[in-house]
Amino acid sequence: MNTGYAFGPAAILAAMGGAFVLIVAAIYTLRWFIRKQSNLPLTELNKGRSRSYALKARNKYPEVDVFQFSKTGFYFGLAIAMALTVTFFNWTSTEKTAKAGNFVATIDEDIEIEIPRSTVTPPPPPLPPPPSVIKEVPDEMILEDPVTFVDQSVDAETEVIAAPVVERKREFVPPPPPPPPAEEVDVDEIFKIVEEFPRFPGCEDMAGTAAEKKACADRKMLEFIYDNIRYPHVAVDNGIEGTVLVKFVVERDGRITGLEVLKDIGGECGKEAMRVVELMNDLPERWTPGKQRNVPVRVIFNLPVRFKIQPRT
Repeated sequence: MNTGYAFGPAAILAAMGGAFVLIVAAIYTLRWFIRKQSNLPLTELNKGRSRSYALKARNKYPEVDVFQFSKTGFYFGLAIAMALTVTFFNWTSTEKTAKAGNFVATIDEDIEIEIPRSTVTPPPPPLPPPPSVIKEVPDEMILEDPVTFVDQSVDAETEVIAAPVVERKREFVPPPPPPPPAEEVDVDEIFKIVEEFPRFPGCEDMAGTAAEKKACADRKMLEFIYDNIRYPHVAVDNGIEGTVLVKFVVERDGRITGLEVLKDIGGECGKEAMRVVELMNDLPERWTPGKQRNVPVRVIFNLPVRFKIQPRT
């Protein structure tokens, strides 16, 4: 945000200086005029006037009567006083600059981060096994005689005969079917959710994971916004505060297109937020585009911009 002045301190000083110069000029002009009039042959100019006029007049010679300019001086002073009054009443001020540091701490609240979701449909869960069926045993199959216990203990003289080895044929198990081919990505489609979201320039050369680069890019984007944004005078004068939501599309080459204000708080705040977003196209580096299966795609980006008037200290 920036300082809004209808008339700043420089304008006030200039107005006071101008008023002083006009007053001094008027005084010297009046003195010069009276001095010029006093050099005239006043006696000869007033010979034809009656004696009663000289008695009623304020001065003997009306040519050098300074009171004849009283009405002009009154209007002149009134005009200067009115001009100074209007100038002082239009002197307003707000805080000068909003530091990016006051807003970086709120990045989790301002920047919408959506969890990427893959477009590949997961396979359905396997069906549960069928319930076991209890079969009734006919009466003739029930053993009437209980099974007797057979002593199977062995000693040193007991001969142990190994059971014959029965070879079993290995059953052929078919290999699993190959996975379905990956769907081709339509690069002209505008995505809302992608595997890798676009990032503001300035953090691609740093070492780290994609999440660390994303956090660095969000911080640099906030610094760019609050270094270039200017609080509109209309919003400052009316105490308008709030969050403006701007939507735009990050193209495959990193350009910003399709700017639109989804939420405006009035006072020309939405127009100012769009102006700052358009400045991103003038940066020496472009945005890092979003990717779906490592293919650059067009992605919608929602950017909230918070306007808050800082109290003067």
